[in-house]
Amino acid sequence: MEGSKVDFHTWYKAMAFMTYSKKTISAAELQRQLNHPKYDTIWRLMHKIRSAMGKRDALYQLEGAIEFDEGYFEKASSQKVKLKRGRGSQRQMNVAVMVEYTPLEDIETGIKSSQCRYFKMNVLYDHNAQTINDTIEENFQEKSIVFSDKSTSYVDISDYVEIYMTEKSDKQVTKSTLKWVHIAIRDAKRTLLGVFHKIKGKYLQLYLNEFCYKLNRRYFGSRVFDRLTLAVAKSYG
Repeated sequence: MEGSKVDFHTWYKAMAFMTYSKKTISAAELQRQLNHPKYDTIWRLMHKIRSAMGKRDALYQLEGAIEFDEGYFEKASSQKVKLKRGRGSQRQMNVAVMVEYTPLEDIETGIKSSQCRYFKMNVLYDHNAQTINDTIEENFQEKSIVFSDKSTSYVDISDYVEIYMTEKSDKQVTKSTLKWVHIAIRDAKRTLLGVFHKIKGKYLQLYLNEFCYKLNRRYFGSRVFDRLTLAVAKSYG
């Protein structure tokens, strides 16, 4: 907030509206709620808050059992450009989706399940093996067990973690081994599409920051606002 021309009351109200619900809010709706004269000011303010959310979550690395996969999110594209279809389309942006979870087993029945703990989503602006390696090194602790599909971009992951296991991608893998990753991708797409419809590629990471920040604090209740004020006030090196 330091150096901002927006007054503290507007900052606090914006953070309150952005955290009062698990769902997100558009800049136009926030402008209306705050009765603020300038849409652009509110739009930039929200992105500053989303940036702080991302920086806060970036302080933590995932550990233990981790699911890793990619999601393809549609972005706004110029209608003048002839667009490809399917994977590799200019409409699509690759996003690395990472979920730390705890395996569980019922002692009496032997039924196995899992409980997700922490989520991360990073836009992969360059999709290659080195970008994947950098993402793994930055977000995973070395003593981790990582599960993914057999993508050709994941060839070096075993160099960065203790155990790396892969399975050929199919419906069963989606429902079991990579369950939480695909639930996160589905919910993120629903959330963003339901409010924003089209997002420019250069802003997608900011919207994902907000989605993951609130998802990671889904049990905090009203304390999410308190935590966000600390995240925004913190100076990140």
